Amino acid sequence: MASATAKDFDLGEFTFPRGWFMIAEATELDNGPLAVRFFGRDLALYRGESGKVVLLDAYCPHMGTHLTASQSASIVLNTEQIEGDSIRCPYHGWRFNPQGQVDDIPYFDGPCPKGGKIHSHPVVEQLGAILMWHDPEGGDPDYDAPNLDAWDDPQWVNGSYDHLGEIPIHPQEIIDNMADAHHLGPTHGAPCEYFENEYDGHKYYQRQGGFHRMYNAYLTTSTWYTGPGMLISKQRFGEQNGYEFIFHTPVEDGLVKAWHNNLSLAPNATPSDEDIANAKMAQEGALAAFAQDFDIWTNKRPALTIMALPVERSFRRGRTWYRQFYNPRSDAAAIHEKLDGKHHLSNLPEPGELAQELEQSMVG
Repeated sequence: MASATAKDFDLGEFTFPRGWFMIAEATELDNGPLAVRFFGRDLALYRGESGKVVLLDAYCPHMGTHLTASQSASIVLNTEQIEGDSIRCPYHGWRFNPQGQVDDIPYFDGPCPKGGKIHSHPVVEQLGAILMWHDPEGGDPDYDAPNLDAWDDPQWVNGSYDHLGEIPIHPQEIIDNMADAHHLGPTHGAPCEYFENEYDGHKYYQRQGGFHRMYNAYLTTSTWYTGPGMLISKQRFGEQNGYEFIFHTPVEDGLVKAWHNNLSLAPNATPSDEDIANAKMAQEGALAAFAQDFDIWTNKRPALTIMALPVERSFRRGRTWYRQFYNPRSDAAAIHEKLDGKHHLSNLPEPGELAQELEQSMVG
């Protein structure tokens, strides 16, 4: 079923949103440079000898060669492509520094052409992922990429990322889940007993709780997006505490790539084999719940407009928040002024002490 585009949703001036986005699991760079494609453009991703991660537009300005797609060139086979934190083109050996400027041509003694420059994109490595700052206006990051103290706490068991591949849906419909209190029962078997959204600039929060059939326990969650593509959710089901990560990044307009991960708090300061096995089971359960959304998304037509009932006004607010990333950053303040604060639904209670205790007690 064909997906919709940013223009179909009337999101704003830009085809792709501004923000931090996952583009690879960090361990993928252990085997050398990667050719990746996001935001409708080909990109070259590599780790320098210092450990620095570099992301450049993919094509050498000399003759249009993809810097990291070749697997058979001699300098690739002999691991000679990376020099310091710079990379050489596999065709003629032109070397580009992390800023994307050509700084050495092996067969030419003259000055390197100033026009021999490739765009370099801001990247950080954290949460076991490579995160890219994408900005249609070409500006520096407006805010820090999301991070958690728990990631480096040895009592929290890190999962490896579930690579969920590409899904033909516009990310607007993924973001809609944050406002959608009423799908949690029919889709996930966990009807809300309370629900709240909150907006704070580039952050979008959801707080909810209810009995979950699959876990056979009460599930309490405090979930937030940092920008338009990176969701982290604090979760407590029964006596277990965890974090769930759901990251999605546009590949083309109407096509996204998604990843999933979990952190689980072990009962022992040094996690035992049993603790690690239980964490893996918790991640598998969370992924199974997320797969229920995937199943819905791949079998629906685009919801360009929502026939929202009076108890579903949260959809409109969520879509308004999302528009800030598709328009000049100068427009964002007006959206913040309109939305910032907590919002509730008329047919569901507000969060109580249980939700507040979850937010205060967990690391992050």
